[in-house]
Amino acid sequence: MPVPVLLEEPPMARTTPSPHRRALRVVPALASAALLATVAACGGGAPAEPAADGGAAAPSGAYPVSIEHKYGTTEITAEPQRVVLVGLNEQDAMLALGSVPVGTSNFLDAPNGIHPWAQEALGDAEPPTLLDQTDGIPYEAVAALAPDLIVGLYSGLTQEDYDTLSGIAPTVAQPAGQEDFTISWQDTTLTLGRILGKQEQAEALVADTEALFTAAKAEHPEFAGRSAVMTTLYEGYYFYGEGDPRGRLLTSLGFVVPPTLASYISSDGFGGTVPGEQVAALDVDALVWLADGSTEAALRADALYSSLGVVSGGHEVFVTEGEPVNNAVSFVTPLSIPLILDNLVPRLAAAVDGDPATSTAAA
Repeated sequence: MPVPVLLEEPPMARTTPSPHRRALRVVPALASAALLATVAACGGGAPAEPAADGGAAAPSGAYPVSIEHKYGTTEITAEPQRVVLVGLNEQDAMLALGSVPVGTSNFLDAPNGIHPWAQEALGDAEPPTLLDQTDGIPYEAVAALAPDLIVGLYSGLTQEDYDTLSGIAPTVAQPAGQEDFTISWQDTTLTLGRILGKQEQAEALVADTEALFTAAKAEHPEFAGRSAVMTTLYEGYYFYGEGDPRGRLLTSLGFVVPPTLASYISSDGFGGTVPGEQVAALDVDALVWLADGSTEAALRADALYSSLGVVSGGHEVFVTEGEPVNNAVSFVTPLSIPLILDNLVPRLAAAVDGDPATSTAAA
């Protein structure tokens, strides 16, 4: 899945698969001397002042806990106080559970890694330090935060990454037996619940969030079995499959990925590119475009695409940069899902209602 980090970002990088495909790495040999010095200066990663925590203390008996992952098992013997996140979206689930990390990633360029939908959960707590992973994991910056635990669940950590991070503090990597960057928001939340000693709270959070999907499906039974795809213009017509959170959003609402796209989906399930001459494969009941300001004009300039029923039938939904939900659909978490559903569900309903005149624009 990873693409070398020195490649130039493609157009619309904030809504394309490229951020998930970035290799979060540097060459350990280049970083080791400075890293070891930083770790030593920080007391070998020993915790300093505890991170802000708005939730209750972990219940008696919550520890020790063993977390299995791609590179083995990490045992956590006490409630972590200084958690650094090197995955792309774990901060939302952690905030929703009442804890604040001391460091987090810069995916989608939110200040301190905290997006608008998560500001209320952060409250008055000190925001985390933003770790710039443009050129890979900044090991020295991680070490300088003196973490007592490092977490990278929604990530593509390599063995080298894991070994280097484990030299700073105990590290939990992405799940074993799954493709990188495929952990669901449910598993992220439940895993963090175990890590933080808040398992029951995490289970309740997952149940409450899943209930939002259940309610949306009950309100819109017309979604069941209808074909829907989330897509973007990236090296052609790129669509997101069920291996990607954006694709799973639609199937969680009852939609299905049409069989016409099966031959284009990559082996990892993230999605695939439909060649321009075969764009009829995207003639579905609801087509959600993660767009910038030029996307619609580019599509209208394609005579073959413009001739499809998805256009004449009013089945397109353009989620354009600048809309709060544009970033939210690429950051699927318990905190972003309410915003996503409030915004997207009515537009999907308009797309499949059989009336081309019904607007699918944001309210």
